[in-house]
Amino acid sequence: MDLKPHHCVAPACALVMVALPTLAAATEQPTQPAINQASQQLAQLIAIALTNDGNRKQYSAQSAAMRETGIASATLMDPKLKVGFGGLPVDSFKFDQDPMTNISVGLMQQFERGSTLELQQKKANQQADGLSLQVHARELEVANSMTQLWLELGYQQQAEQILLENRKLMKEMENFIQTNYSIGKSEAQDLLNAQLQVSKLDEKLQANAQMQRRLISQLSEWLGSAWLGTEWLSNNKVLTTSNQLNWDTLNHKLATNNHSTQHYQLLSLHPMVKMADISISANKTQVEIAEQAYTPQFGVEVMYANRQANNMMGEPASDLVSAYLTMDIPLFTDNRQDRTVSAAQYQVGAAQSQKDTLLTQMNAKVNTLLVDRSNLTERLTRYQSTLLPQANARIQAVERGYQNNTAQFNDVIAATTDELALQLEQQRLITDLNIANSNLAALLGGFDLQVEKPQLSEFK
Repeated sequence: MDLKPHHCVAPACALVMVALPTLAAATEQPTQPAINQASQQLAQLIAIALTNDGNRKQYSAQSAAMRETGIASATLMDPKLKVGFGGLPVDSFKFDQDPMTNISVGLMQQFERGSTLELQQKKANQQADGLSLQVHARELEVANSMTQLWLELGYQQQAEQILLENRKLMKEMENFIQTNYSIGKSEAQDLLNAQLQVSKLDEKLQANAQMQRRLISQLSEWLGSAWLGTEWLSNNKVLTTSNQLNWDTLNHKLATNNHSTQHYQLLSLHPMVKMADISISANKTQVEIAEQAYTPQFGVEVMYANRQANNMMGEPASDLVSAYLTMDIPLFTDNRQDRTVSAAQYQVGAAQSQKDTLLTQMNAKVNTLLVDRSNLTERLTRYQSTLLPQANARIQAVERGYQNNTAQFNDVIAATTDELALQLEQQRLITDLNIANSNLAALLGGFDLQVEKPQLSEFK
């Protein structure tokens, strides 16, 4: 039986089958200990980033500043000293001529209305608590951002391994066809096709390397360019990551919610929701402060007057002591006190509506992420049980068909390319699933963050 010139390339197809176990091993799912190790490594990096995070320190300093301001605002106004003279005759300007002439010194003290001072300190402490919660919100933001970059970098590294294995396979096929072509046993189009596939893989590897360096540069926002004392950005320091992490804490919290679509109990523990609660409390305190305007405001003044002249009987005139109590009476409250209290009450309602809107939006995000999580899990199951085995079976069938002269070399390339695409899509789905888990963890408190409180001594 006559053979086609390119039929002798059949051993190259056999080479495909030999290389497949190596390629499959490169894309095997990591073991649970490997996933736990990757999770611990990421947690350490997040702790380092949070320790050095400038925004976190900023919110802590602002919280401390607000508490100090509250103490200052809860203190009485400083007393005023009043010194002067009165009854001085203008014809002689002598202090001992007229008994009415006196040199006086006095103290004046103003008191706030009702419980205004205590309420102002209470409000300041509430606002300080809100700023402290911004520290925790920042921790979740950094943890979520770093986790997503870590997962994206893990995907690119998984993709790099798949591409390298495919390139190794295609390069071996190219070399084999090159040998057959040099002795006239292969066609030029098969050689050119194999070379094109190698070049395409080189381009994908270059794009992959670019994306990895891009992601590492983004990580430097939190880790700095001199992480662990080395210029890891300029030295192309390798950061081994993973596109899978351990989500035991998140899964436990979701399990306790009994698969409900109402997640308000879990969301109520989120720093942003707690900040909304504090905003409501602070506005209620402002209503109490405004209501203090209905109470009178008091002031006390005590003066001592020294007289140097004699009285009408020729005896030294007695010194004088004066004491005054001042009080303003809020009689006309329609356009001032009433309006101020009404405005403060409107602010309470606005803060409550803001919290309700925030909870609704966050609950919708959680449900959206849970839908994505469920669909991604189902799709991954289909890839593992159906698509990848079918792609592998197709390659074997094409190889047998090529050996039997019923398939073309292009069919071999197409089958290999399809399997490569499916493997990359599988890793993409794994990464997207873990990113969805990261976003859920940021909303439901699924991160295990252990970091020390920022030191504020450097701010003084």
